[in-house]
Amino acid sequence: MAGMTTPHTVAVLGLGSMGAALATRLTTQDRDVVGWTRSGRTSEAFDTTSDPNDAVAKADVVLLALFDGPACRQVLDTVRDSLRADTIVLNTSTIAPAEAARLARRLGPSYIHAPVLGSVPAVAAGALQILAAGGQDALDRARPVLETLGTVRLVDGAATAAALKLIANNSLAGAVLALRDALRQADALGLPRAQALDVLELGQLGGLVVRKRPFLDSEPPVGTADFTIGALAKDMTLLADASDTPLRSAAGLGDTSAGPGADIAVAATDPAVGDAVLEPLRAYVRGHATGDPAHFRDAFLPTAHIEGIRDGAFVSWPLDEYCALFPGRPAPDEPTRSRRIDAVDVHGTVATATMTLQHGADTFTDIFLLIRSDGGWRIANKAYHRLS
Repeated sequence: MAGMTTPHTVAVLGLGSMGAALATRLTTQDRDVVGWTRSGRTSEAFDTTSDPNDAVAKADVVLLALFDGPACRQVLDTVRDSLRADTIVLNTSTIAPAEAARLARRLGPSYIHAPVLGSVPAVAAGALQILAAGGQDALDRARPVLETLGTVRLVDGAATAAALKLIANNSLAGAVLALRDALRQADALGLPRAQALDVLELGQLGGLVVRKRPFLDSEPPVGTADFTIGALAKDMTLLADASDTPLRSAAGLGDTSAGPGADIAVAATDPAVGDAVLEPLRAYVRGHATGDPAHFRDAFLPTAHIEGIRDGAFVSWPLDEYCALFPGRPAPDEPTRSRRIDAVDVHGTVATATMTLQHGADTFTDIFLLIRSDGGWRIANKAYHRLS
């Protein structure tokens, strides 16, 4: 519809907490909405369909509210032949800058990358902050939908919009970790939780504490997650990868047993991962940094195996064979190498951990199984994936 300025029909693809809230808000503002989700979830607030192609066939705007870049690509691959030439694709998903740029190139002037700042309550109030990047014609046509959801802030380029969203979420991750540290210290000092929260409301963390007080006050936490710890941890991993800069928040948010679907405030009340469980991982890092296999012997149980695919074949090294791979001195390019602990999950006397190693042109993902025995932790086994 050339020259259309008021799109009425919106297909919302992805009906998680944010997608459902967006669809509901648009419905209450007199938009015709049809929703679709891979889980088959339905809603009493708006129409849904089991076929995403049916959802987009008559839509003026297709709004994506999906978890990550691969989900965006998969869904767009499914519906691309059903999109009309004049349909605007409005992507509110939080994805990597490079992924956003690829989608913009692929879909051309009909694509708007528009990640949002704010969670479910802000959607209901029409108070989101929207970082929108796209062609002027597409932005003009989509503006009535965008302004129904919140305030539009124009950004130059899809990659920039995606990067700014990750930076904004990094500040949230920092606040969650600061709140976690403060509450752990308050518990160690024997302060009543309610009293500590009352005082924290007066300071820089006040906004977060006020919004999340129902989760923080109760045991177990109650309420519906507006933004999950799993989503925030995912975003911090995207930021660390995009910036090639290790983040405290990327590793720190992995320090939770609450589960990926738990509200972000639950991370602030989780017990700390003890320093002891990190020590074998640090010894493992020292082994790579120095090339000295003695550090690996400190990190691993003598019975440990290291397994993965090497030169196209599966290998399973006992510890002695693995240690023999190291010459006792650092690699020539050691100053350019980096390693980060992405996640640690403790379950009684066992734990799992994930680490990312950047070694020259190679990126390794290491998955560890750790055991607590005789008062200390050791790595029982390691599996790895190598990306060159």
